[in-house]
Amino acid sequence: MDEILRSIPHRPPFLFIDEIVEVREDGATCKRTIRMEEPQFEGHYPGNPIMPGVLLCEACFQTGAIYLAKQIEKDGRSLNDVTPVLSRITDARFKQMVKPGDEITIEVTMKEAVSRFFFMKGKVLKGGKPAMTVEFALAMVEEERI
Repeated sequence: MDEILRSIPHRPPFLFIDEIVEVREDGATCKRTIRMEEPQFEGHYPGNPIMPGVLLCEACFQTGAIYLAKQIEKDGRSLNDVTPVLSRITDARFKQMVKPGDEITIEVTMKEAVSRFFFMKGKVLKGGKPAMTVEFALAMVEEERI
């Protein structure tokens, strides 16, 4: 968990990654166990908890941010100087429900970089099969100093 907290600015209750499995040259893989006590299940849905699709997307975005953070570190730059910001979501597809108790694997692959924008493909796997897929772009925004 410490490695995740050093890599991205997200914090509970808006952190949707438990473990970094690997960071490759072309992407990253992370894991997460969905827990019943998470606050979204109070309303989504009482008696039939289903992980919201937008939060599965967010797990992909956070995995992408971890990948980019590792690239920045490799280049010798400081993570304190940039913040990952979502700039595009396309083609999100939801293929199976994710529920409390499920362990998911989040895989993100880099497609291309254009200026400060990084275009990626993400997927969430449950039991080795796709639960959702999404294409997205993150921008690494330099923090404004006050």
